[in-house]
Amino acid sequence: MATSWPAVATEPREWASTLDPGHLTVWERRRVERPYAASVPPLIADLPVRLAPDTVAAEAEASAEIVRFDAEMSALPVPMPAVLLRSESTSSSRIEKLTSNARNIALAELDLTSKQNAELIVANVRAMQAAIDAGPRITAGTIIAAHEALLGHSDPTIVGAFRTDQVWIGGADHSPHGAEFIPPHADRVPALIDDLVAFSDRDDIPALTQAVLVHAQFETIHPFVDGNGRTGRAIMHTLLRGRGLTRHSTVPVSSGLLRDTRSYFDALTAYRDGEPDPIVRQACEAALAAVTNGRQLAADITAAREDARTRLRARSDSAAWPLIDVLMRQPVINAERAAQELSVSTRAARNGLDQLTEAGVISLASLARRDRIWQAPAVIEAMDAFALRAGRRARG
Repeated sequence: MATSWPAVATEPREWASTLDPGHLTVWERRRVERPYAASVPPLIADLPVRLAPDTVAAEAEASAEIVRFDAEMSALPVPMPAVLLRSESTSSSRIEKLTSNARNIALAELDLTSKQNAELIVANVRAMQAAIDAGPRITAGTIIAAHEALLGHSDPTIVGAFRTDQVWIGGADHSPHGAEFIPPHADRVPALIDDLVAFSDRDDIPALTQAVLVHAQFETIHPFVDGNGRTGRAIMHTLLRGRGLTRHSTVPVSSGLLRDTRSYFDALTAYRDGEPDPIVRQACEAALAAVTNGRQLAADITAAREDARTRLRARSDSAAWPLIDVLMRQPVINAERAAQELSVSTRAARNGLDQLTEAGVISLASLARRDRIWQAPAVIEAMDAFALRAGRRARG
């Protein structure tokens, strides 16, 4: 292994239990009276990055494919950047066991569903967009802003700042003793984030490798009470865009990670043990899988657009024509949203929707006269097929 990356150390910290001792067994009381071992991640801002030759080769291959894919997506007649952003957000959410179908996600984007998972996935879309729009640099402020976009609506009490409490993964709820992983104590978080930001500012590391190591270090710091995984995967795209590896679209790397989440989590553990190669290779493999899946999605969406344009019989100035392109990224829609998207009257939008319904491009999903909703089945099927492929582990 051609690396000198330091492993995460630990330090003893006292635990002040807030539970009534009477609710604990004798063994549990004795355990929580002892110090627990909190992680002490190394400072990485100035560390040399030395990876094994096969990892370096894998990174170069994946990076070239990402650049090629990004150019391909920008040249298509369908709004793939928006579609891919939603696909990446959906996949990242699925890694955290938050699942929903394309129809419910589209309804949540219209504020027309009460399904919590769909709403959280839409919030993840906002977090991804906030991370990409933040500019070329990662800062403490952009990290906090992405986290706030993710959880500001569903859990507003934990956004706006880094955590002030100890958190842990696995084990019991009442104390960190015996947990699978205990991130650093909260008083170490600000300095570790400043160090991470300094590492992300370097330009002597290949962009994909840098983004992956930033993600792995971020997950190790675990600066928030919740939402660390989704926020960490979002800021990867800040770096990929900032370093110019992507210019137009979001490569849905999370969809590739979904193929084997156990190996992904094992690679994060290896990173904490001082082995960065596994997580870089995992991300490279995920990027290649994501590109293949993304190309199929783009082909399916393009085919749906062409079929819709072939079916439609309407005057050239009808709102139905530009509505086809809106439906490719927003496959569930109402007249008000259609009018807003096209800057036309609600009546003109409704006429366009009626024409597309007559052509068999869309169908009514709700028959209530005042709250009619239309859906594009072919687009929904394409998005759900992408999600199904993303969760399917490759064989052989």
